[in-house]
Amino acid sequence: MNLAVETPWALTGLLLTLLPLLNNGMRLSPAPWLTLILIPADPLSVFIACCLRLCAMAAITGLVLGIAGLHRTEQQRERIGHGAHIVLLLDRSSSMDNSFAGRAPNGSEESKATAARRLLTDFVKQRQNDLIGVAEYSTSPLFVMPLTENKNAVQAAIAATATPALGFTHVSKGLGMALSFFQQQPLSGSRIVLLVSDGAAVIDHDSEQKLRLWFKQQHVSLYWIFLRTANSPGIFDKPEDSRDDNAQAMPELYLHQFFSGLGSPYQAYEAESPEALKQAMADINRLENRPMHYFERIPKQDLSAACYRYAALLLLFLLGIKFCEVKR
Repeated sequence: MNLAVETPWALTGLLLTLLPLLNNGMRLSPAPWLTLILIPADPLSVFIACCLRLCAMAAITGLVLGIAGLHRTEQQRERIGHGAHIVLLLDRSSSMDNSFAGRAPNGSEESKATAARRLLTDFVKQRQNDLIGVAEYSTSPLFVMPLTENKNAVQAAIAATATPALGFTHVSKGLGMALSFFQQQPLSGSRIVLLVSDGAAVIDHDSEQKLRLWFKQQHVSLYWIFLRTANSPGIFDKPEDSRDDNAQAMPELYLHQFFSGLGSPYQAYEAESPEALKQAMADINRLENRPMHYFERIPKQDLSAACYRYAALLLLFLLGIKFCEVKR
């Protein structure tokens, strides 16, 4: 049974359901006594009287259960489908509020963050069987939404990332939080971190070792959609001057090289426009569609309002019957 009550002591009120058995609620009229031989049995009247008593008992039961806070407890439903466990990791550095041209968006342009939110919302709509979580990062990581099959909640979480951005990028902390989403999760189907960023930062040696270990332990694939600003270095560009061949001068290139050496599946996309970003999302949507097994969480459902409604209907019915009583 998945039914429970908030206040169990209120169930003592169920003793009141015995009252209709002691009194039928009808007015008694004095009449001379006649033996059953002279008055034949009336089964219809007996049946109606029993039904009225049952209605009264049901009305009292509904009121008591409503007061007790009747509800269905949280349940789990086994689901089998095609999809993946996906964590959307969004860069919230201040540069994401600029357009792909590297300037503040005007009426004909949209910022990189706005384009990412719009296309990620469309991406979520297409992934009906996925478990999707949302995180973001700038100076520090920010937990937004755990892995869930509730697509409306995920879309609301993506929309909620439209907040003022900060000036720094700490991608290693963001990746660490994204990987933590898979802890205590059954290993079923694909596990993906989808990183959407327009820049990179230097990752220290200790963080690199931890990320390599966590990616292998959690069996997670990484997709990086790099939102490249016009005339800025890309993740595949090689330095023209050997003096610039270092992580400080070309952090995007070195971050790409680090991801390539993780030992886990990795795919990078370089998007210089909303159309290129849309194409990258479509490619990921096509690639990650494997059989998966998971349990859908069904939230607690309050039934007290339904109890009050049924009790009110029964009481109105009994009140109508009372008004139909003949007065002598």
